[in-house]
Amino acid sequence: MTYPPLSQARDTLNVQWYRSPMPPEVFRALSQRSDLKGWKQAGGHLALFAATGSLVWLFWGQGQWAAFALALFLHGTVGSFFSGTAPHELGHGTVFRTKALNKIFLYVFSLLSWWNPFDYAASHTYHHRFTLHPEGDRENLLPLHPNTDKLFLLQLFTINLLTQPGRTFGKGGLISTLRETILHAFGRVGSTDIASNEWLESLHKDQPDQHRKAVQWSRLLLVFHGGLCVLAWVTGLWILPIVLSLFNFVGNWLGYFLGLPQHCGLRENVPDFRKTVRSMRLHPALEFLYWHMNWHTEHHMYAGVPCYNLKQLHQAVKDDMPQPRSLTGAWREMLEIWERQKHEPSYQFDTPLPATAQTQRTRAAVAEEASIGDLAPEGLR
Repeated sequence: MTYPPLSQARDTLNVQWYRSPMPPEVFRALSQRSDLKGWKQAGGHLALFAATGSLVWLFWGQGQWAAFALALFLHGTVGSFFSGTAPHELGHGTVFRTKALNKIFLYVFSLLSWWNPFDYAASHTYHHRFTLHPEGDRENLLPLHPNTDKLFLLQLFTINLLTQPGRTFGKGGLISTLRETILHAFGRVGSTDIASNEWLESLHKDQPDQHRKAVQWSRLLLVFHGGLCVLAWVTGLWILPIVLSLFNFVGNWLGYFLGLPQHCGLRENVPDFRKTVRSMRLHPALEFLYWHMNWHTEHHMYAGVPCYNLKQLHQAVKDDMPQPRSLTGAWREMLEIWERQKHEPSYQFDTPLPATAQTQRTRAAVAEEASIGDLAPEGLR
């Protein structure tokens, strides 16, 4: 399908989003950023990554290969949320009150996980402003469906070599990531998915300054991870690139199972986040690893609210919101939707709202409620 230029979408696509009302003082309190809470989230995730990485190094040095494999799986599981999840919230600039800390941690997480925060900033700005309206948001292009192919799942639970990122900015395997990074370093797009290439090319035409930064970042990724390999070759410490470069392609299972339910199977071209986004209840440990993005409807509705306040935000508007799914419930729902879409390709699930839900605001929204934090690059502000 051919889409109009994104500059045209900005001019003509004016989505009047419904946002669940709350008292202004509650919204202001929930919007407060905290360096302390930011350190707990970002610093805590890095500390956990360092701990699992230390276990990998220890068991490698001792030649305890069964323990090494288990530690590497755990390290990859923890690190799988470096790619996309951590840079997502840090990209919004809402984790720390101190802006410089948001940037520093954004670049650290992105560098380690082969993530390009510059392409993503442009893409994700459109995603928030025009969620699931394809003229202006093709970061998640429906229909998405849960992949239960045996080879795909085997790679998620072991080493992810060959999977493709598909029609999102989600993570692909080692080979596709390396290929795309090299091509991107030369200013080219290199996804094997046509829709992904179309989206990237549209973003690059729309935001050339951001594209230049993305190319420079891809070159930095190659220098950094290539430098680690050279250092390993000189010193014999091949554990270095395993712990700091290849972890991103080991144990990707949890990031996939938590991330896919965000929009999969839901409705497009509707101005109500409750119909286009799915929230889930998770164990606190999983919420921490997932940077609280299980409260994804709430995040889209009020994207300027820091991730660690999203559960409180849910409590403030829960009478106006769909019942959050469990993780197993979300996957059951997605699989049922996909089975129906095989016979009815145009089918999209219409999330039921509670009897107490509203569809019209009783007061005009203030500009701050539509904030997406500091996500938007200069050309989109």
